[in-house]
Amino acid sequence: MNIKSLLLGSAAALIAVSGARAADAVVVAEPEPAEYVKICDVYGAGYFYIPGTETCLRIGGYVRYDIGVGDAGTFDGVNHVPDHQSVGDTHSTYYKNTRFTLKTWTGQETEIGTLKTYTETRFNYGNSSGDYLNQKASNADDWQGRNKSLSLRFAWIQLGGLRVGKDDTAFDTFIGYAGNVIQDTIVPYGGQESNVVQYYFDAGNGLTGLVSLEEGAGKIGTIDSYVPHVVGGLKYKGDWGAITGVVAYDSNYEEVAGKVRLDVNVSKEFSLFVMGGYGTDDNLTDPTNAIDAKGRGFYKQWGGNWAIWGGGTYKFDAKTSFNAQVSYDDWKNLGIAANVAYTVVPGFTVTAEVDYQNVGNDTPANSIWAGATKKSNVGGILRFQRNF
Repeated sequence: MNIKSLLLGSAAALIAVSGARAADAVVVAEPEPAEYVKICDVYGAGYFYIPGTETCLRIGGYVRYDIGVGDAGTFDGVNHVPDHQSVGDTHSTYYKNTRFTLKTWTGQETEIGTLKTYTETRFNYGNSSGDYLNQKASNADDWQGRNKSLSLRFAWIQLGGLRVGKDDTAFDTFIGYAGNVIQDTIVPYGGQESNVVQYYFDAGNGLTGLVSLEEGAGKIGTIDSYVPHVVGGLKYKGDWGAITGVVAYDSNYEEVAGKVRLDVNVSKEFSLFVMGGYGTDDNLTDPTNAIDAKGRGFYKQWGGNWAIWGGGTYKFDAKTSFNAQVSYDDWKNLGIAANVAYTVVPGFTVTAEVDYQNVGNDTPANSIWAGATKKSNVGGILRFQRNF
């Protein structure tokens, strides 16, 4: 009797406690469906849809480390750096630069064409190549490592064939710059950065063209009125290669410059190019101008009326390539650059390059361009670059 009563009482107590706990239990809400990033393959690999929109976005860039030695005239050297202890003593030291570049691409289809944007922002730390014998010059301390200028290199919007914003001049972009070497401007081939208003057209069958209205850059290149610089170009591209021509009107000095380039795919491994430039320079060489261009304008930057560039790439295998470029101008400036680029792993490439410049006619503009302090200049640069 007592045992039975005890069991019944215990059961009743357990039921009461369980009921109390059930009444106090926390109700867990059902998790809301997660919104995963959706891949966008319309514009190539790496794009994804921005959540809640029809805009595709890609984020990329690279981290780069350069180390150079040699003569300043090759853009690789840092010469006549003052000694920290002995007054009057100087040395040569390394050129070094570390760069982080952030790139973005967007794309969206609209009823009047594809709406695209591209941006590229560069952050640099290091010193600057040059000769620092004159310690009273405005750049006398540029041999020192420092955070250098933040650069918005590209930032443009394109709808269909219309592009507006910050870009390199079409005088360079449309024709493909020069060769696959680091120091490709020992003999320069044209100005680069500019605000632009451009229209690209595609006639089909490999024929394309553009017209570009440009602001230019720098003291010599930036337009001084409402009249823009004007660039036009045509290109025919096939499986064998391409032929491209560009012509530019410099509204500041009222001069014209043009370039023609031929690219030939000799084989899958071997490609060659040759490019010739010609420009008028009567006003560019006039020393009585308010701003003396010393023969080098925004577009016709080479010395004299004409210049030529040539070179090629040979791919030994999927990882290793050899690149070379030779350039020469009317002022008898000679530039030679050659490198070997090796892809250690996908996305990480090491490039070793040797550069040479022979300064031609003894004119101030020759020395100003590359900072050369002697006739023959030799240098080398080693580049490590991780693309992502």
